[in-house]
Formats: sequence, structure tokens, C-alpha cells
Amino acid sequence: MNHVFELEGVDFQLWLSRCQQGYQLHLGDEVLAPLDFSHQGDGCGLLTIAGASEPVRFAIDGDTIHLHIRGRTRILRYRDPLSAHALVKKDAGLLVARAPMPGVVVQTSVLPGDRISAGTALMVIESMKLESIIRSPQDGVVNRIHFNEGESFEHGAVLVTITEEGH
Repeated sequence: MNHVFELEGVDFQLWLSRCQQGYQLHLGDEVLAPLDFSHQGDGCGLLTIAGASEPVRFAIDGDTIHLHIRGRTRILRYRDPLSAHALVKKDAGLLVARAPMPGVVVQTSVLPGDRISAGTALMVIESMKLESIIRSPQDGVVNRIHFNEGESFEHGAVLVTITEEGH
């Protein structure tokens, strides 16, 4: 599964795959390097990338990772891969929840006109026998549900339209 991290305002899609040395780090479609991490206790570890090892210090606060390596501290923000793909600004005051993969709507959890908070489950979808919850990233009002329970959709299809409060 791709994982999305924001660093200095830029989103990066990363994923790991197993290899003989442990793991390989991928950025998009490109293999960057073999990667290994050994945790050495209380916010310390040794990060090995392409055979070169660097001591690191880190602190994790929810979805934020503070990483100190080579004399610099970087702040990474983890973005839930479904939310990162699914919610896109459509027009001023509107958001659309898009399908992160093709699938079927299993359950709709909201109705048009419902006031919702950030994190509210909008619907449950199923793809390749895996159920995923599509959640709202912010407060708003459900404007429209585009697919009923049991209906199929393609990757990128608009599932739910949300109006920002005050619009």
C-alpha cells in the first residue's frame, strides 16, 4: 500500500517492498534504495539506506513525525492514503470524496443534509474483499451521495459531495 507523507508542503507517495536485504523504498514507480531501520530505544534508531547507516532521533505525535538526521530536523505528516486520494476540492465551498480504487458501496453512513464533523464515516466500500471506510476530513454538510448501497464504481468516481459549513 502506498503511504503519503507531507514534507515542507509537498506530498510524497512512498511504499516498501521486501527484498533480500530487508526492504526497498519506492517513491512512485521508482525504486530508491534498500532500506533498514533498527530501533535502539526511546526515540533513537539507526537508519540504513543503500548500505550507509545514519543515527536518527525521532518523536511521533499522532500523524506527525519529527525526525532528526544529519544535523537537521524534518517534520513529516502522515496522510491516510484513502483520505489523501479521496478528498479533493471541487469548487469554492465544495469537497468531493472520490473512490481510491474500484469497488462496491457496502454501507452509506450519512444522508444528504446531515451535518458532519471531521472524521465522520461517510460510507464503507469494498474492493478486492477489503472493506475501507471513507471519512470526512473536515466539518461540513452532506450535499449528495452519488452511489447507493450495492452499486459498483470505478477508481476516481465521486462518491459523496460535501458543502463546507457557511456556504
